[in-house]
Amino acid sequence: MELTPVQDHIKKGLKILFVGFNPSIRSSETGHHYAGPNNRFWTILYEAGLTPRKLKPEEDAELLSFGYGSTNIVSRPTKEAAEITKAEYEEGTMELQKKILEYKPKVVCFVGKGVYKEYTKKHDVQWGEQQAPLMPGVAEFVAPSSSGLVRMKLEDVVAIYKDLNRLI
Repeated sequence: MELTPVQDHIKKGLKILFVGFNPSIRSSETGHHYAGPNNRFWTILYEAGLTPRKLKPEEDAELLSFGYGSTNIVSRPTKEAAEITKAEYEEGTMELQKKILEYKPKVVCFVGKGVYKEYTKKHDVQWGEQQAPLMPGVAEFVAPSSSGLVRMKLEDVVAIYKDLNRLI
């Protein structure tokens, strides 16, 4: 079975561009971001006050109406992020930088420390807004992955995402 990348939802002037590792198998099958049955992305956005209701994965394009977008650092779908190669991360980082320069979001939110570490090659990363962003004029924010595999309590994850409201 051929797995296909999931289409970006992106436009100029976004408040937040969410950046994940790469599409899951389920996201590839459905064509929608954060579509895995155990992925908490849509719940987190709602509970953090970023969306007025809990969206479904098939409504991912509606993020644009709230001033948010969605992309991935690597477009190739995999079962787990460990399958992504170093070369894919390097190419993905260059592509992501081009998207940020072209679309100029106010905030780039990396959905997972690992995504940000691959993007910046920094090793010591804390949750929240980052100092010295790579792209001038664009805030960089690191939030926990929304994967159901993350062992953080949902309310702790939501508390970190709530801080995005301060930046927008």
